[in-house]
Amino acid sequence: MAIVVFLRGANVGGHRRFRPALVAKKLARFDTINVGATGPFVVREPGSVQKFRAALLRHLPFDTHVAICEGRDLLALEKSAPFDDETTDVVRFVSVLAAPARKRLPKMPFGIPSDDDWYVKILGRKNMFVFGVYRRHMRTISYLGKIDTALGVPVTTRNWNTITAVSKILRVSD
Repeated sequence: MAIVVFLRGANVGGHRRFRPALVAKKLARFDTINVGATGPFVVREPGSVQKFRAALLRHLPFDTHVAICEGRDLLALEKSAPFDDETTDVVRFVSVLAAPARKRLPKMPFGIPSDDDWYVKILGRKNMFVFGVYRRHMRTISYLGKIDTALGVPVTTRNWNTITAVSKILRVSD
């Protein structure tokens, strides 16, 4: 089964810039497909995950956290439909843990900065995926960065639309 690779903080606000399509081309021996500007990759023939990770890191022009999950786990998350129908004033997202949680996770759901006055709300967790919603507001970006602190592990966050786009490629790849 394919793996899915997420890079933390790539091509965001002009920082850690790179061309994901070129990196995917350099990793063609692993049958790597680029999905979007921030570098989610579907890797259909990864072989050893450690060898793939090392090859990927050699081709990136910066250091970053890399979160790798099994394609079947991402498909299971999408199939579970973790979101209720939300109004248009919030954005659905998934944060992928870059490593196992080092501390006991907080009771979910919870809001950041607080349950009463939240900009980011963590709704739940399924394996290495934490899902939630955030409000469209200028302050939100700073609160998304606090998910790491709340969970005690680096995460990389993607819009739910990115997750569904990756899932479509995985389904075609099978």
